[in-house]
Amino acid sequence: MEIIGIICEYNPLHNGHIYHIKKIKELFPESLIILVLNGYFLERGEISILTKENKTKLALQYGIDLVLELPFIYGTQSADTFASIALKILNNFHVSKIVFGSETDDIEKIKLIANKQLELDYDINVNYYLKQGLNYPTTLAKALNIDFNFQPNDLLGISYTKAIIKNKYPITPLTIKRTSDYHDLKSNNEIISASNIREKIKKGENINKYVPKHVNNFIVDINYNKYFELLKYKINTDLNLNQYLDVDEGIEYRLKKYINQANSLEEFINLIKTKRYTYNKLNRMFIHILMSFTKDIPQNLNYIKILGFNQMGQKYLNNLKDLKIPIIVNKDSLQYKYELQASIIYDLINDTNTFAFEKKNKPVIID
Repeated sequence: MEIIGIICEYNPLHNGHIYHIKKIKELFPESLIILVLNGYFLERGEISILTKENKTKLALQYGIDLVLELPFIYGTQSADTFASIALKILNNFHVSKIVFGSETDDIEKIKLIANKQLELDYDINVNYYLKQGLNYPTTLAKALNIDFNFQPNDLLGISYTKAIIKNKYPITPLTIKRTSDYHDLKSNNEIISASNIREKIKKGENINKYVPKHVNNFIVDINYNKYFELLKYKINTDLNLNQYLDVDEGIEYRLKKYINQANSLEEFINLIKTKRYTYNKLNRMFIHILMSFTKDIPQNLNYIKILGFNQMGQKYLNNLKDLKIPIIVNKDSLQYKYELQASIIYDLINDTNTFAFEKKNKPVIID
């Protein structure tokens, strides 16, 4: 039996994700699918419009066998950190293949680029071009001296592949052709991007065409006004903003300067963004400020939390041996502390009760 790994945020789970799962089952009919799932705050600094519990329930309902948590500490960092920890989790559960969506659907090209990044003075080159004000995809192409149209899913795929090569994991990366454009916010096809769906939700449009049954019932209406007020209080009262992750190069002075001039989160972002500080990077930074997530926090994966499983997933868990990272939640760890804190902030913003789910600490089980 093939053990297949996937890494998703499900913000929200949509028809493209169902296509992803079905393609895996077509390619590997006897496979078991393990999902590493991001939680309340996501890799690009977004706030999830589905709770972690409901994402887990939906994933199991639509074909996933075992759901594992990607902790907040790693789930809100850059693509390389996000990917590195997600692959570490999958390797711990003896996954043999990882299957991800890709714009190019060219795994050999992705492997080539991943190897080049590991071989070259890549970080030095990237920093040089970023300081010239180039965007990240253009920077990558120049730093690697390669002709490649870097798209969001390909970028993540490169990060996944780098983590596999660097750590010599016995995991084979495979791609599935992405059928929608991440940047397209207008299409009305049955399979569209999650960003397009969120845009339609903002406009009050019905999204039932784009998501499987029941998903629409679980959508959380994010209260960005509350979020901005919490952020405003934190920025105004904290005397040492540069201690937080992603607050670099004097950006804290711009934060202090403009926070009281803005009347909304969008207005604040427009006042402070630069070529170096993009929309996604600022949103990640805001989450870290709000969570008091400092640069010196130890980056240790203390445990891997089981979020949910079906009968097949439970059988696999019962037969698992040689786990190097424990699956018992360490309630004394910073990892657990930040997971609880993330749920508290999420509940303050959205009037949800995710804190109860975290404290209960019981996996979702679907027969």
